[in-house]
Amino acid sequence: MFTGIVEEVGSVAAVERHAGHARLEIGCAEVVRDAAVGDSIAVDGCCLTVTSFLDVDGERRGFSADLMAETLRATALGDLEAGDGVNLERAMRADARFGGHLVQGHVDGVGEVVARDEQPGTVFVTVAASDGIARYLVPKGSITVAGVSLTVVDVAAGRFRVGLIPHTLEATTFGVRLRPGRRVNLEADVIAKYVERLLSGGTVSPYAVTAQETSHP
Repeated sequence: MFTGIVEEVGSVAAVERHAGHARLEIGCAEVVRDAAVGDSIAVDGCCLTVTSFLDVDGERRGFSADLMAETLRATALGDLEAGDGVNLERAMRADARFGGHLVQGHVDGVGEVVARDEQPGTVFVTVAASDGIARYLVPKGSITVAGVSLTVVDVAAGRFRVGLIPHTLEATTFGVRLRPGRRVNLEADVIAKYVERLLSGGTVSPYAVTAQETSHP
């Protein structure tokens, strides 16, 4: 479980693509400081399992993770290239402050940035989302975009808008990478999905079960 509060912006060191799967190497420092092989780290909002560490002069300088075919299909991680920045967050601790919202690291779908409006003190970004995701969005509700917990400003016609303050732009990849044409991982608030199922009498809607990535069995 995560909160959508980015701890560190890492850099893609390498992407090794194979037939139907890939291996991702991320350069970073903070999120691997106390990590162990098998731990979960959210990369642009996708929960991945640490399989090994990258060492430089005897110090941890990153980690590697495996991406199965479903991950490449259901997320935007397959778009990454060496040198790209990624938002990173370790799994939350039970005794830590809960600064964002409940984030599972299970990507519900991939959206596309369609507009970016630079305003004094705020950048408004509009993202196109599938009906299966947009149905769970409400103004002032929560949405995870590329691993970042954000508040929805408004929703209309398969699109939603979020506002980014200067701190968010500086502490995440959004200052540089969140531009029109960019594909981003989206995760709707899990509470909304549970409420939908309960109100439907336990029947799972065609949108409630989505392709979710985690490297765990």
